[in-house]
Amino acid sequence: MVVQASKQKAKTLKKPAIDVVLEWFKTKQWDPFPFQKKTWSAHAKGESGLIHAPTGTGKTYAAWAGPLIEWMDELGKKPMPKRPPELRVLWITPLRALVKDTTHSLRTLVEDLQLPWTVEERTGDTTGSIKAKQRKRFPSCLVTTPESLSLLLSYPETKEAFSNLRTVVVDEWHELLSTKRGVQTELGLARLRLWNSKLKTWGLSATLGNLDIAQATLLGTNKPGKLIDGDFKKKFEVDVLIPKDMEKFPWAGHLGGKMVEEVAQQIEGAGTTLVFTNVRSQTEFWFHALQQIRPKWKDEIGIHHGSIDRKERKQVEVRLREGTIRAVVCTSSLDLGVDFSPVDQVIQIGGPKGVARLLQRAGRCGHQPGAVSRVICVPTHAMEMVEYAAAREAINERRIEARDPLSSPLDLLAQHLITLALGGGFFSKDAIKEVRSAWSFRDITEEEWGWVLDFIIRGGDTLRAYDQFKRVVVDSDGLHSVESRIISRFHRMSIGTITSDPAIEVKFSTGRRLGTVEESFISRIKPGSNFYFGGKLLTLKRVRDLTAVVSLAKRGKGVIPVWGGGKSPLSSELASGVRQKLEAAGMHIFKEKEMRALRPSLELQSIGSRLPKMNELLIERTDTREGTCWFVYPFAGCLAHEGLASLISYRMTRLEPMTLSLSFNDYGFHLCSTSTQEFNESDWRNLLSPEGVVDELLECMNLSEMDKRQFREVARVAGLIFQGYPGARKSNRQVQASGGLFFDVFSKYDPHNLLLTQSRREVLDRQLEVNRMVSTLERISGQIIVRESPSRLSPFGFPLWAESLRSQVSSESWSERVKRMSQQLEKSA
Repeated sequence: MVVQASKQKAKTLKKPAIDVVLEWFKTKQWDPFPFQKKTWSAHAKGESGLIHAPTGTGKTYAAWAGPLIEWMDELGKKPMPKRPPELRVLWITPLRALVKDTTHSLRTLVEDLQLPWTVEERTGDTTGSIKAKQRKRFPSCLVTTPESLSLLLSYPETKEAFSNLRTVVVDEWHELLSTKRGVQTELGLARLRLWNSKLKTWGLSATLGNLDIAQATLLGTNKPGKLIDGDFKKKFEVDVLIPKDMEKFPWAGHLGGKMVEEVAQQIEGAGTTLVFTNVRSQTEFWFHALQQIRPKWKDEIGIHHGSIDRKERKQVEVRLREGTIRAVVCTSSLDLGVDFSPVDQVIQIGGPKGVARLLQRAGRCGHQPGAVSRVICVPTHAMEMVEYAAAREAINERRIEARDPLSSPLDLLAQHLITLALGGGFFSKDAIKEVRSAWSFRDITEEEWGWVLDFIIRGGDTLRAYDQFKRVVVDSDGLHSVESRIISRFHRMSIGTITSDPAIEVKFSTGRRLGTVEESFISRIKPGSNFYFGGKLLTLKRVRDLTAVVSLAKRGKGVIPVWGGGKSPLSSELASGVRQKLEAAGMHIFKEKEMRALRPSLELQSIGSRLPKMNELLIERTDTREGTCWFVYPFAGCLAHEGLASLISYRMTRLEPMTLSLSFNDYGFHLCSTSTQEFNESDWRNLLSPEGVVDELLECMNLSEMDKRQFREVARVAGLIFQGYPGARKSNRQVQASGGLFFDVFSKYDPHNLLLTQSRREVLDRQLEVNRMVSTLERISGQIIVRESPSRLSPFGFPLWAESLRSQVSSESWSERVKRMSQQLEKSA
């Protein structure tokens, strides 16, 4: 919505601008924090920087008041102009869901101060008429996203329209950092600084460890900055609902269903509650479980995750803002800085997996200066209570995970250079200097630069014969530009780095859209069968043209959708904290209530096997009816353990031919074989050697398929794959076929193609955490290897054994067999 400046008589400022802002704070009964005043002072001096403070402490007003004070100081005693100033502030936010709330917050201060500024938004949801109006005259402040900024840079007239721009604010910088959208923002900022060398850039961030790198990435290689850290400690409280009946042999997931009544009681005792889960399928489960146990809540609780239609999500967001909803079960789609002041309580289902994530979610309540942020944690696995105890300690000591920026993603560079070619053109020598001023591309080589230019001009070595890949032309003066109207249109429609696979739309026969599910899930559902989605029990009627037509089910049960990806591994910071807690438990120190509740299980682990110290690696060998089982506990997170399990099993088979089955979780991995081979300490040292990890991973894992899947994302960002027009998107199979074809052609005829190299690097870094694997093996090389041979499965080994059964065919269900074994072990213990 566009709000014009209010009509008023010309007036002059009778007080210094800073006093005008301070008086506004008094009307709100607030006292500005020192970090806010520091930011205003730094902005007045023309400085740039990063504001780091907990969620809900006023970072928005710290960044927003500075440009307003600057404008009022420039105005001085002159009459207040009736016409709003042209674009002076660009406010970049990572999610469209944040845009409306941010716009409202910024507009509130402007209107309260009676300044003739306009604040408007521009995203993919903005209507064409408003976008056209903005191109003629931009508002005083434009709130937008990285994708919309890139799109604006593709128009030559944007340079003139941005000529009065003084300040850029990047909100939630910690969410953009270490992502391609963050790099996209870096490149956009590099262009804006080229247009105005005095441009001020401010980032807003919470829950971040490596502040120096975060600031350098935001400001680029040529711009010094000021780090403003909130010089106070916001209070956070981490409480845990302890299960009444604690099994000594815990297994993943089963505790959640037992805790529904306790969670419902917590919701009843508060005003509005956010119930956070870690994955979308868990969100659907908990929403349905709460409705079952409290049928009267049918219209009083909501569900919110990224696969639900945006209109449905917005209705939930409005009710949250108005305080007319009892609770919302959600994923990370609601853990950013949207200002839902009515939220009274936050509940976290499952392990937090990271200190920063728990802090961010806790900050959703007590989201006002001076308020206490409290989160209630609900374990779905008994071992998660160790995570909670470790997370609380890390929060109190302010030990937060670092986020590292990406290094030279060439697919995004290719996209950005075509954007620059559209937006007035570029010369190679000037452009490489501009690109190198972005932190993530500071080390790009001349060879890489030349390869990308050749790729967008001639299609690279392999695609030279096809005109559609000759997207940029170079004139006799060396100016790079785009001449084809078709290429221009395709490129602008494809700008961005969000490349989720095409999914099946879920709709009622009336046409009302509910959201999307993955094609692999819906293909397993027969017409007439039920499934849960968006908090509704639905009956599938038919699937046609990437659309699943459904109706509300009258009765019965249904399956819960499963989405690929999205599972976060235990962070390095939290994993270290878990190891410290277990070492303390081994010395009979149980300070926290969570550790005391888990004491019987941990003491059984200590008696039957061992609780490893920080300088020890525990390896267990247990004989089961499946064969010989080895359990290894590096505590390095599930992604690194997946790769380690494959690596170690590969190395085992080179010592003796054998067939191995694998399983893994956040705490360790399990290898099972019918072989009776014994491995001594020297063998394990060789099996766990950090030497040659990458080469052996390439041999032992099906990386070609992983590469092909990852290459589809790289190819889409680089512009090789066009996903279709809105409303006529290509099917998943079509996209897979296109990506697969390029991958196969490049692999055969252009094996040194740098996009192939990049996709391989992304598989190793993002899907296998190879750097964490190597650092874990290096840590192990300095540890004492403790080998134990428990006569039966230990409490640590049991959940890994249970996970390994999922792939086995049996007449009894997985949960029944695991429960039966758990009871047998309990009885034996």
